[in-house]
Formats: sequence, structure tokens, C-alpha cells
Amino acid sequence: QVQLVESGGGLVQPGGSLTLSCVGYGFTISRYNMYWYRQTPGNERELVASISTSGGRLDYADSVKGRFTISRDNAKNTVYLQMNSLEPEDTGLYWCKASQTGRPVYSGRGTQVTVSS
Repeated sequence: QVQLVESGGGLVQPGGSLTLSCVGYGFTISRYNMYWYRQTPGNERELVASISTSGGRLDYADSVKGRFTISRDNAKNTVYLQMNSLEPEDTGLYWCKASQTGRPVYSGRGTQVTVSS
């Protein structure tokens, strides 16, 4: 079955860190640009970070620059989102997406991140 499965979310205090993982099953993520999105409790959807197939191009939302790092391990069919200096505004459902021109688009169901004291 083709799917993306996220993990690593949880409850963390402000200033803390989490690392999210997204594993691809049934397809090879190395052929895809990968994206992390989030949806806040206010239902705002935001593209948080993206990484090219080779990992040579990284892009971040202004709101997370300098705090979040996206990376990938194609050998493990996994993409990561390292999140540092977390703020309450980072609370939301985080999910990954695989997209590439000419190929099907895949999205995971997400993992919840809650930043609260």
C-alpha cells in the first residue's frame, strides 16, 4: 500500500524541540520533492518547509526560518523535520507530502504537535 506515515509529534514546552519523521511505503521518495505542512487550531494551513529530491534545495516559511530544519535520508525512504525553539504558535497538525511533476501526489495523515507549558 502506497502511503506516507508521520511520527514524532507530541506535547512539548515552549523552547523545546521535536523531530518529526515521515516514512514512505510502497514508493520511492527519492524521486519526489518533499514537503512539510501544518494546520493550526485556527485552521490556517501553511507550507512549513520543502526539500528537493537531492536535498540540495531547502525552503522554509518565514515563521520557522532559523528554528526548523528539513532533511531527507533517501536510503531510509524518510524525510525529517527538526524543530527547535518551539513556540505555542507552532501548535498544529503536521503532515508530509510527496510531489513531483508527472507523478501521483501522496500525503500522510499527520502527527499532532502541541507546544504548551
